[in-house]
Amino acid sequence: MTASGADRHPAWYLNLAADPAVTLQVGTETFPAITRRATPAEADRLWPAVVAAMPSYAAYRAAADREIPLVLVTRT
Repeated sequence: MTASGADRHPAWYLNLAADPAVTLQVGTETFPAITRRATPAEADRLWPAVVAAMPSYAAYRAAADREIPLVLVTRT
């Protein structure tokens, strides 16, 4: 989620920045993971897939006075 292009990062992003350890549930499986912000090169490569999945993100990015961060999740 992008906070709909708001000028500030959403609370969930700030929480991940403060503590990147998470527990994810995918279907019936639950597992620990770690999050990190995508590098600029990763974000450039991944952004088209994000917009393909969620077209409204293109408008959010255009409206925002900030970079819309992409968060990557790695199972630990």
